[in-house]
Amino acid sequence: MNRLLKEIGRTPRLEIVHELKRSNGLPVRELARRLDMSYMGVKQHCIELHRDGYLDTWRNPKPVGRPELLYRLTQKAHELFPTQSHELLLGVLESARQLYGPTAPGKLLFLHVRALTEDYAARVRGETPGERARWLARLRERDGCMATFEPGPPARILERHSPIAALFERFPELENMEREMFERVIGARVRRSVTSAGALYEVAFEITEP
Repeated sequence: MNRLLKEIGRTPRLEIVHELKRSNGLPVRELARRLDMSYMGVKQHCIELHRDGYLDTWRNPKPVGRPELLYRLTQKAHELFPTQSHELLLGVLESARQLYGPTAPGKLLFLHVRALTEDYAARVRGETPGERARWLARLRERDGCMATFEPGPPARILERHSPIAALFERFPELENMEREMFERVIGARVRRSVTSAGALYEVAFEITEP
């Protein structure tokens, strides 16, 4: 967050970047509505962020009329958001592999995910899977995952940022561990899917009621 504040500045530019991080792209009018700001004010900030390389634009075709101009984050902007998977942690896991064999990193990650599962389960509230999923989304939001809950059907949790993205890239078995963690905390089957194209990143956890 310190780097984000340093390079983007405080509100309202920061609010615009955060709102776009939670979307696949938005027009100025919708940004102004969500942020309760003037159209021209948001437009000027978007122009400046685009000039500085944090936003790009694309035209969304409409059934009638001219295409709608949308702003979305560039990879440069996504890299400003905090991560937890720094080189030291990756180095420790690689050292464990060298010292104790190829399964050692997976075992360490399993122990970490199990502890995280227990922590989430102790804090989540709700009688139904949907209620627990809504609560879990709040906890994941606090953990920096840019999480939102959509009641559906089907209900799902969307996450627009992963503080441990580098771990998923290096140790893909972590994806299944995370899915199982969601299932145990929510109490229902969960399908995990990832959309990643350029600067767009979204993980969807689709929940199936038991």
